[in-house]
Amino acid sequence: MLIENKSIAIVGGGPGGLTLARLLQLKNTNVKVYERDLNKNARVQGSPLDMHEGSGLDAIRDAQLMDEFKKNYRPGADKMLIVNEQAEIMFTDHETKPDEDFGNEHFRPEIDRGPLRNMLLDSLQPETVVWDSHFISMDAQGEGWVLHFKNGFSAHADIVIAADGANSKIRPYLTDLKPTYSGILMLEGNVYHAEKAAPKIKDLIKNGKIMAFGNNKNLLMGQKGSGDLGFYASFRANENWAAESNLDFSDQKQMTEWFKQEYPEWNAVWHELFENAALPFIPRPIYAMPLDQTWETKPNLTLLGDAAHVMPPFAGEGANMAMLDALELSKCLTSESFTSLQEAIAHYENHMRKRAAEATKESLENGDKMHSETALNDMLGFFSSH
Repeated sequence: MLIENKSIAIVGGGPGGLTLARLLQLKNTNVKVYERDLNKNARVQGSPLDMHEGSGLDAIRDAQLMDEFKKNYRPGADKMLIVNEQAEIMFTDHETKPDEDFGNEHFRPEIDRGPLRNMLLDSLQPETVVWDSHFISMDAQGEGWVLHFKNGFSAHADIVIAADGANSKIRPYLTDLKPTYSGILMLEGNVYHAEKAAPKIKDLIKNGKIMAFGNNKNLLMGQKGSGDLGFYASFRANENWAAESNLDFSDQKQMTEWFKQEYPEWNAVWHELFENAALPFIPRPIYAMPLDQTWETKPNLTLLGDAAHVMPPFAGEGANMAMLDALELSKCLTSESFTSLQEAIAHYENHMRKRAAEATKESLENGDKMHSETALNDMLGFFSSH
């Protein structure tokens, strides 16, 4: 095995990085995960994730974690409502979609990020994750690397794998290419204890998801297992909108007034979200890597997940692609079919870039459809056909 007696450093403890660590440990490799969070109890932000056949669920199966996944996913959380700006239901699959349908290519079970992360962490050998490891830089040393962290700690590895997200600090060691702005911004909010804080929306969402379309803008939201509600106001904007808007994202009254002004045709029921959201709101410009990106393969460094191919969330592929990266990279690194690490990594990168470009293209196209004048009808047609 090419990585026998090699030390592997995975920088970043998200779904992709932890999945890779699990898969490599099943092959008895020497792997460490360097994660910037202080400890495993750090709060995990973000909306729930839907896992897909052919990518995320395949990785979970190969990691021998499907039984644990079934204990932790949220039956029914993938059920969808499509509504107009008046909160009138235009499409629902609540009565037709089964809570469990594993093996069906269209079944996309939802899991909250916290339980997914804990499931992966618990599957790893003790001391695999080195917490409080905020990557700063690294230097080539022999055939490997010395990694330096903000806390003053340094570590050597024969192979480094960047799983450190869209703003990867390792990516520049491999390529100068950078993501470009998609033209769409998502303003994130969270309502804690939605049953009390946003009862009208809680009754409408029915523990699933809502996609609301109107006047070239969206509201996208999902119920979390904790009873909290995550939502995004999604719209076209200048890349520097957050700074140029002069909004105080910690001012509840100001943000509620902004929503009323920018979404004037929308029903007052949606005000419940902004009036009761935890502060601050978080503006998230949406980026994507070029579809034709390439770089020269190195024998001791590669990328996965958002570090390799950040894409918009409008196809639900981000975490799934990261976990599929982990699955394919683990197979390449442990295969007997390659004569060198450079050949193995090149095989992974070439395939990864191709399928990531396809997923990114789909995500960009979906984003355009979802922010068009015909968004409601377009999305109704899409979901009705499935």
